[in-house]
Amino acid sequence: MKYLGELGKFLMMIRGMFSRPENLRMYWKEFMHQCSEIGIGSFSIVSIISIFMGAVSTAQTAYQLTSPLVPKYTIAQVVRDTVILEFAPTLVCIVLAGVIGSKIAGELGNMRVSEQIDALEIMGINTKAYLIAPKILAALVVIPMLVVVAAFLGIWGGRLAGTATGILSSEEFDKGLLTNFDPYNVFFCMAKAYTFAFIISSIPSYFGYYVKGGALEIGRASTRSVVVSCIAILFADYFLAAILL
Repeated sequence: MKYLGELGKFLMMIRGMFSRPENLRMYWKEFMHQCSEIGIGSFSIVSIISIFMGAVSTAQTAYQLTSPLVPKYTIAQVVRDTVILEFAPTLVCIVLAGVIGSKIAGELGNMRVSEQIDALEIMGINTKAYLIAPKILAALVVIPMLVVVAAFLGIWGGRLAGTATGILSSEEFDKGLLTNFDPYNVFFCMAKAYTFAFIISSIPSYFGYYVKGGALEIGRASTRSVVVSCIAILFADYFLAAILL
């Protein structure tokens, strides 16, 4: 029953976001601020992870495909599909759940504990719409972009590692990228990206918005939000694979 109550509060929070903005310019400013915080603040870690992720995929795939009957460009096919289908959307979003989720939960939790949220509500501002909606909308805009960047850098990192170590030539890698490419994989990748973006932004917002206590409780709420977000991402990853593939 406790978990059903938590789910009900979460759904009520999402419902409370949908209201007419008191000041559209103020909401737009907050939305752009969140886009900058989420995008620029996470770009470096996403880039580093993606490049090495692709490089490791190339090295491990080459290690496993030792048969002379298998053409070398198959390595590029495996790296391409692995990066697009799983690594770029899932692994990157799990990292972002820690980077972005803890920040959102900590920010809202600090505002709740310091009674800033109460002050805004006394002023007649819908705090769910003003504080939470821009974060979720910004995540839905920026995180899919980061996933696209991660997919590109992952494939590029795999190509760089393959050619630099002599595993396969750049021509062979490019041939593998174009062989048997299914555009549906890109659609599946973006479906996961938007789903995970909502999870990464909404769950930490819930834990931060309803935190009670002091600094210790804020830290616990941030940790719990990251754990729950990662578990939710893994569950959503399975269900999307079962439904869409």
